[in-house]
Amino acid sequence: MGIRIAFLGPEGTFSHQALRDAEPPEGAEAVAMTTLYGTAMAVHEGAVDVALVPIENAIEGSVDVTLDTLASDADKVTIIGETVQRIRNCLISAAPIDLEEIKTVHSHPQASGQCARFLRSQLPAATIVAASSTAEAVRAVAATNDPSQAALGNRLAAELYSAHILRADVDDEPDNVTRFVWLAKTERAGELRGLFERGESTKTSIVFWGGGDAAAGWLVSCLAELSERDINLTRIESRPRRIGLGHYMFFADLEGASSDAPLAAAIDGLRDRCQEVRVLGSYHTP
Repeated sequence: MGIRIAFLGPEGTFSHQALRDAEPPEGAEAVAMTTLYGTAMAVHEGAVDVALVPIENAIEGSVDVTLDTLASDADKVTIIGETVQRIRNCLISAAPIDLEEIKTVHSHPQASGQCARFLRSQLPAATIVAASSTAEAVRAVAATNDPSQAALGNRLAAELYSAHILRADVDDEPDNVTRFVWLAKTERAGELRGLFERGESTKTSIVFWGGGDAAAGWLVSCLAELSERDINLTRIESRPRRIGLGHYMFFADLEGASSDAPLAAAIDGLRDRCQEVRVLGSYHTP
């Protein structure tokens, strides 16, 4: 039986495109899920072996649903690798039409944000409607055959749903990329990691919170555990803990493996200062 890999569906999403381009193991079965939360939780619950989920976009920043799920409900899941996917959004309709005819544009909020300048300048009167995914937006627009409806999505979705590309590459920035991570159940990480790791550099992702976070200088003292050991912090951001104003969890990416002595000591130091410290994964990067 081959490996089952979950992705945010339906077919034709950027997640689907990233999965295809990443060349998964031969014989792997792609399993479309309806939500990002469900995609990660499918691994947690053992319904699939691996999932590929977006975690950060170069324009819109982090994918909050992915971060929140990894920090809360998917505590049996580990990041075992990453892949970076070039993103090229297109304006898509059921048939060739003039832009002036478009009254509504459907898309996932991430794509709408990545194309905000184009939407403001070229379709200022159009109503932007959120969809569960870019592929679902394209599928729905293609099915309506309504000349006033358009969608933001990729070429794959236009091809799969027999839709028409009105404008290609409408992203506000030419270097639009999304970072995706491979997820596996922690108990199977060692078994599966080698199938999905790419590159030689190692990165460790962590999340930490609490333990005096209301005190002056608390976050500085946490970060000092890293700087004092020359650990390079490549990314940090906060998300609310949803227990009241002023309480946050902090996601960080660090150079090196969690088993390296300096980084292991830094993580131990963080545990002395925090209510919770979780290693979300230690993995190779392309």
